[in-house]
Amino acid sequence: MRLRWFSESNTPKDVVENTVADNVVAVFSKSTCSYCSRTKNLFRSLFPDVLTGVVELDQRTDGGDIQKYLKEKTGQRTVPNVFIHQKHIGGHDAVFELHEEGKLVDLVRKGRHS
Repeated sequence: MRLRWFSESNTPKDVVENTVADNVVAVFSKSTCSYCSRTKNLFRSLFPDVLTGVVELDQRTDGGDIQKYLKEKTGQRTVPNVFIHQKHIGGHDAVFELHEEGKLVDLVRKGRHS
């Protein structure tokens, strides 16, 4: 997993949109969330070479505002909040369901979502 970081000088919308646009995988997370850790570990183990943006909302002063923007954008208030190839996937359960169905690797590698 190759990580990219964004400055807190960007607006919450810019952080979300840039993270989603500039990475194959984008994970909006909280460092103390066990579901987030499992999700990040899955991506780290399966896709160590894939450009992944991780934003730890609890480690940013604007984390609450980013989470509000994510709710407006996706309808999802919880973390992890995951995007692959700029498509909103959902949270932990959605990611692991794709993985169990054998669709996650194809989605990340080829950008397809069925």
